[in-house]
Amino acid sequence: MMDVKTMAKLSGKEYGEILQEMMSQINKSIVELNRPAADVNAEEEQLTPPVSVKQSDSPVTNFPSASRSSFVPPDDSNQRGERRSTLNMAASDLTPPEVQRYVVEHVVRSGDGAHSSHRFRTFSGKVPRPAHETDYDTWRSGVELVLRDPAISDLQRTRLIRDSLLPPAADIVKHLSPDTLPGVYLQQLESAYGTVQDGDELYAKFLDTYQDVGEKPSTYLQRLQVALQHAVRRGGVPARDVDKRLLTQFCRGCWDNNLIVELQLKQRKNDPPPFAELLLLLRTEEDQDATKTMRMKQHLGVTKHKISNQAQLVRA
Repeated sequence: MMDVKTMAKLSGKEYGEILQEMMSQINKSIVELNRPAADVNAEEEQLTPPVSVKQSDSPVTNFPSASRSSFVPPDDSNQRGERRSTLNMAASDLTPPEVQRYVVEHVVRSGDGAHSSHRFRTFSGKVPRPAHETDYDTWRSGVELVLRDPAISDLQRTRLIRDSLLPPAADIVKHLSPDTLPGVYLQQLESAYGTVQDGDELYAKFLDTYQDVGEKPSTYLQRLQVALQHAVRRGGVPARDVDKRLLTQFCRGCWDNNLIVELQLKQRKNDPPPFAELLLLLRTEEDQDATKTMRMKQHLGVTKHKISNQAQLVRA
């Protein structure tokens, strides 16, 4: 399978398309094997030169009549029968149709799955931004996922980028050919829509990001992650320090001290958890707090209702 994938990447074709071509070649070979036995015998007769019997006075050929009549030529009917039975095997006997259909559909779907799962929303660069379009930073994040996916070829990546663009953004790269590397497309668009702030300015902006009123800690952490990635991309923060800088700023900018103490986040600054692990911790704690608050409201509401009813009965 790895050989087929390599062929698909080198040729620029879809993985499923390469597989279908191979299946077609296999079917042609099976049809060639299934030619009627009569045709095969005819070809053998054409290839086999006729044997001419020449009468001679040599003593070697002057056998007695009884010996000549007792000579029986070798019977190759059994061999021909076996050959015909082998050649007459149907293509469905060698490769059943349901197996062919399963293989093609399974591989085509798996090959196209990676392609379709990375399709992202359109981007045009219009100001104000239309409601159905995404902003440049979100669009670029989708492109970076495609660039890191080894199952997608450069030609497919370029196609995904071109398909997601609308004017005026599409006009910036329309002079590039479809076989241009995706990094070139991204460089052209980055010069037009990317941030012009340097890494130090973006990191200072990250340090000035705090939790808003009514904002969940998990939402605040995700906002911090986006701001920090901008600084990393422009060289303001080394990639190896991302987890440590993120946790430090979260402890500074989050106003829920009980949450920070409960999860012992300050004690983990020297060995910070990855972003995904920290986000899961926050969301789990938020869910437990929300469930406890709901139970408390339900309990106090029912108790208050009972007390009110008892008071009315006493007055009566």
